[in-house]
Amino acid sequence: MKKALNFISHFALLSIFVVVFGCKSVSVLPTKQPVKKVELKSLAKEIEKASTKIKTFRARVKAQYKDSKREQQINLNLRMESDKTLWMSASILVPIAKLLITPNRVGFYEKFQKTFYDGNMSFINEQLGTSFTFQDIQNVLLGNPITNMNEEKFDRIDHPQYYVLIPKSKNKQFRPTYFFDPSNFRLKEQRFIVSGTSQSLSIKYPKYQKMEGKILPKEIIISIFDGANLVQLSLDFIRTDFPKNLSVPFTIPEGYKKLSL
Repeated sequence: MKKALNFISHFALLSIFVVVFGCKSVSVLPTKQPVKKVELKSLAKEIEKASTKIKTFRARVKAQYKDSKREQQINLNLRMESDKTLWMSASILVPIAKLLITPNRVGFYEKFQKTFYDGNMSFINEQLGTSFTFQDIQNVLLGNPITNMNEEKFDRIDHPQYYVLIPKSKNKQFRPTYFFDPSNFRLKEQRFIVSGTSQSLSIKYPKYQKMEGKILPKEIIISIFDGANLVQLSLDFIRTDFPKNLSVPFTIPEGYKKLSL
């Protein structure tokens, strides 16, 4: 009996040792409120695991544009093939514009002024004061952070509702801050401050929807502040599916005037 008790006690101590020291990281469980003491590496893994990954994506979107002078509703037809193509067609009763983005190209044309642009991501980045890539734009629309959570180290800011993370690496152009829902590790907001300016970009995700086993934003609110003026674009995804094949027709009409940066 004494030998048995010694064996059990030694086994128990060994088990505790293995659990405490053998497990390099413990999974972070979903909770209603953020846990005060949490391993950030494990949290980042759960966030990356919760991110949306798709091959193809198609949606009809109601877009509401608002600034200090006007407010306008636009209907968008959105199509995306992962890491390859992002295509949009805009209409107000009738088609008014088309946009095509690939990793190496940004092209669009609009029918009111009969103008077009055909170049690269520098056009979008100059408007926003950012250095976004095609993959960053893709992640914004899917409700994913633009930072790869497994390849970055983070600092945490205490917040009563969300896990708030800031990458430790210093981006020369803008500084991102991420707000994550502790109940599902989904992104609630990603905020960017343009270095050396009062410009900021905020992208909020008030609602998500589950479609064919995939979780995607139902609403996205994009706010751009240049230090004096606020521009807001609200996107409401009213119909979404995942077709195997997508067409992305895009031909700049003849006679249109090229925009210069």
